[in-house]
Parts: sequence; C-alpha cells; structure tokens
Amino acid sequence: MGSKADSEKVRQPAVAGQFYPGDPDSLQVQVESYLQPEPPLSGVIGAVIPHAGYIYSGAVAGETVSVLNVPDRVLILGPNHTGWGPEFSGYSGRSWQMPPGAVRIDADLADQILEHAPGATADIMAHSQEHSIEVLLPFLYYARQEEFTFVPVTISRISSEACRDLGSSLARIIENSGEDILIVASSDMTHHESHSSAEKKDGAAIERILDLDPDGLIDIVSARKISMCGIMPVAVMLHITSALGASRTKLIKYSTSGEVSGDYDQVVGYAGIVVCK
Repeated sequence: MGSKADSEKVRQPAVAGQFYPGDPDSLQVQVESYLQPEPPLSGVIGAVIPHAGYIYSGAVAGETVSVLNVPDRVLILGPNHTGWGPEFSGYSGRSWQMPPGAVRIDADLADQILEHAPGATADIMAHSQEHSIEVLLPFLYYARQEEFTFVPVTISRISSEACRDLGSSLARIIENSGEDILIVASSDMTHHESHSSAEKKDGAAIERILDLDPDGLIDIVSARKISMCGIMPVAVMLHITSALGASRTKLIKYSTSGEVSGDYDQVVGYAGIVVCK
C-alpha cells in the first residue's frame, strides 16, 4: 500500500461528474461528439481554450482542440479561481488521475520552470480544487489518442510587467528544450452579462489576442471591466508565443452559454483561438 506522501503526488479529479462525465465511456462519447474531423493547422504553438461545463463550452473546446496537432509535451496555464496557494503555482506532484487514466506530469519541464521562472512555486494546494486545467485534459487526451505529458500552472492576478517577465522566461525554457511544446491558456470570457454585451466586450478582447497584444488585452479588460477569468494565463501565453516567433492567429469559434441554455440575459462567453508560427 502506498504512503500518504505517495497519494498526494497523484491529483484526483475535482470536478468529474460535475463539469464532465465521471464515467470513462460516457466521457469519451461526449468529448468525441465535440471533436471535429479537421486536419490540424500548421505551425500552432499556442491556444486559448475555455473551461466551463462541457454542455456549455464543449463545442468551442472541441473545435479548437480539433485543429491542434497535440505534441508529446504540453504546458497548460490556468487561472486560480479558489485563491488558494501562491500567485504562480507549478504543480509539484507526479500525475493527474482522470476517468480514462492518469496523465503524467512532465517532470523535466516542471523542474525547469520551478528553477528558472520568476516567482514559480512548487505547490499542490492551488491545483487541488481548481477546474480550469482539469477540464481540458480529456479533450487533449482523446484528440491525441496516445499518451502525453503536461505541466499544469495556475496564475493569479499579476502585473503586466510580471506577465512579460514570466512569458520571456518560459519562452527561453521552451526554446532551450529543443522540442515542440504546446502552450495552452485556459480561459472563459465575459461572465453573467447579456448575450449582446458579452459579444461586444469579448469581441474587443479577442481582437487584442488576435493582434498578439498582451498589454493591450490587459488594458482593454481593465478599461471595459471584462470579466475574463483567464486574462493572465492568456497574456503570458501571448508573451511566450511572440518570443517564439508567432506570426499568425485564428479565431476558431466563439459562442455564449445562452446559445445552449436559451437564457440570453445572463451568459458566459467562450472563445477558441490558436496562435501559429
């Protein structure tokens, strides 16, 4: 029997059976219903993918993941909804258990991040109940159809300068690895406003993302009070990909929860975007 320390190295699902099915067969059926038979886009190095319950954001997440050629190694940057743990939390365990099986942590990449990225802290607490990274794993898992490793990182509210420094540091780590590493930023867009208001606000934020303008994104989100939960992960992803030579972006899909629920008075917006060399 494993020790308590060993068990703490394997993160158990926090929102299985809530945001997505906890049964492996049901989960596979649902995820594959959202994945599209699209050929992968060339040169994709970064992506923005939403993280709500699958009934609401699954179509956007599925279409976005469908155009990715998911590599062996993935870095997922997510917001910290719980407020637990440090501002910049790199998961210090060894794997995440999911209904279809465990997804291993990329120990080498995690160690490089914890050693060289400014403010990075080895932590489990920030990840223990955080859903923003967990809900993306089944999409990547079934789209790739074979094992991959990943590093989960949560980022709380930090300054524009800190985003820039963090992005530059992570870009150097990825470049020095000499391997393809996909950088995924997990984010939903506007929360709990009307469909028309969400479309307008989210359109302004999406425009900045498509322009590869992380500082402009942070400014417009602040100026227009856009309740985008993953602004910092997206801004850091844009800094990383720009440093790695990004030159093209594409909005894959945008929708709101109102298009599923029929309630257009209180919606959440979802955007799927890719960044390419």
